[in-house]
Amino acid sequence: MERDDLIEYSLHGHHSEEQGKVIRKKIWMVTALLTAITIVEVALGAFIKQSSGAWPFVKWSFIIMTLFKAGYIVMIFMHLGDEKKTLRYVILVPYFLFMLYLIFIALWEALAVGEAWATYGV
Repeated sequence: MERDDLIEYSLHGHHSEEQGKVIRKKIWMVTALLTAITIVEVALGAFIKQSSGAWPFVKWSFIIMTLFKAGYIVMIFMHLGDEKKTLRYVILVPYFLFMLYLIFIALWEALAVGEAWATYGV
C-alpha cells in the first residue's frame, strides 16, 4: 500500500539546467566564504601569541567573524535571506543584541574575577 501523504521532493526537480547552475554557483560561493573566514580565524589563533599586544584585537575579530558566520548561516541555510526584510530584522536583531549581552556579561565577570585576584591574591 502506497502512502499518498509522503512526497519525495528529490524526484521532482522542476528547474532548468540554468537554474541548477545558479544554485550550484551559490553553494560554492557560500562554501568558499565560510571556509575563508574559518581559515582566517585559525591562522590568527595559530600565529598570534596571547602574550602579544595584538591579542585583544584578535579576540574581538574572533567575536565579529563568528557573529558574521552565524548570521550568514542563518540567512543561507535556514532560508531567512529569502524572507522579507522586516522578518529578517525581527529574527536577527534580537539574536545580535543577545550576543552583545552575553559578551557584556562575560567581560563584566572577567573584570570582577580580575579584581578578586588583585585584591585577595587568590
